[in-house]
Amino acid sequence: MLNFTYPAKIEQDEAGFFLVTFRDISFAVTEGKTFEEALEQGADCLSEALASCVTDCEEIPRPSEPKPGEHMITPTALIAAKAALYIVTREEGLNKSTLSSRIGVSEAVGRRLLDPRHQTKIVKIDQAMQAMGKRMVIGIA
Repeated sequence: MLNFTYPAKIEQDEAGFFLVTFRDISFAVTEGKTFEEALEQGADCLSEALASCVTDCEEIPRPSEPKPGEHMITPTALIAAKAALYIVTREEGLNKSTLSSRIGVSEAVGRRLLDPRHQTKIVKIDQAMQAMGKRMVIGIA
C-alpha cells in the first residue's frame, strides 16, 4: 500500500521561526512563524515537492518510519492520489500515451490525470487506478 505521510522535523531557529525539514525529501524545506503555521506550511511544501517529482519525472521517495520527536505530515489528497497514479504508471512501465490507451481516454485526459497542477476529480484518478487493477483507499487521521 502506498502511503504519503512523511516524517518531518520541526525546530525553532535562533530568529524564532519554526523550520520544517523532511529527511526523506531533502529539498523540501519550509518555515512558519508559529508551530501551527509551520505544520500548514509543511503540508503545502510536501505537496509541492511531490508535485515537482511528478512534473520532473523523478522517483518519489517512500516515507520512512518516524523517529522520536518527528511530526507526520501529509500532502493534499489530490496530490497524494496523483503521486500514487504516477508511481503505479511507472511501475507498469507506461507513458502518458499508453496510460491513456489502457484506461480508455484521450491522450489529453491522460496527461491531465498525471498533471499535478490540473484539478482532476479524484473519482477520475480512482477509475484510472481500477483500470490498472488497483484501488484507492482513503485514510483519515
